[in-house]
Amino acid sequence: MDRALLTDLNQARRARQAVIRIIDPTSGAERLVREASLAPEDPLHDELLARFRAGKSGLVETAEGKRLLTVYLPPPRIVVIGAVHISQALAPIAAIAGFDVTVIDPRTAFASEERFAGVHLLASWPQDVIPADIALDAYTALVAVTHDPKIDDFPLKAALDAGCFYVGALGSRKTHAARVERLKAAGAAAEAIGQIAAPIGLAIGAQSPAEIAISIVAQVIEALRLRPTHLAPVPTDVWA
Repeated sequence: MDRALLTDLNQARRARQAVIRIIDPTSGAERLVREASLAPEDPLHDELLARFRAGKSGLVETAEGKRLLTVYLPPPRIVVIGAVHISQALAPIAAIAGFDVTVIDPRTAFASEERFAGVHLLASWPQDVIPADIALDAYTALVAVTHDPKIDDFPLKAALDAGCFYVGALGSRKTHAARVERLKAAGAAAEAIGQIAAPIGLAIGAQSPAEIAISIVAQVIEALRLRPTHLAPVPTDVWA
């Protein structure tokens, strides 16, 4: 790999930016495309969009011949605000699904190693660790489940500002209506607020904390893999 291209690739990966390396197997020519700067006029635009969402590498036929696409995506992660029963179930389920998980809660009675063994746990106020220790980005999902505006509101606003691929909040429609007004007062745009999944989770009739956790993780996966809706179908000729 060309040294300059390798430098660009490493910079993108350190910055948690999605990038695809495109190689012409015949000539050896190669280039990098970052998801954030994918141009509409790129001859591989639709294919690259689909590959970014699928996270899969593979060989593709183009008008100029075959091209090898190697996809580098940041590890997706879920930041959970609230060390509650739902979070106890959500953390292992999300880990099995391939997500890095961080749980944040200033209430030390809830945020204990005994309740969250093996989980990246921060017994801190969200505003003290976001973004200083946890920088939210487009490959981060934010799940707020404390029911406490003093804890939930700051990270929700931070997640909207950072462009997180998923933002969800626990609570009834009445609770969310009040939350919307607080977020508007904090400066959040109405369009951004409309992206919050509330009530949180897929509508599967979940009742128990474990069922709710499953519905949330499923909704997070849906948001990661199916956004936006105008994308070309996910390619099937892929290799991991």
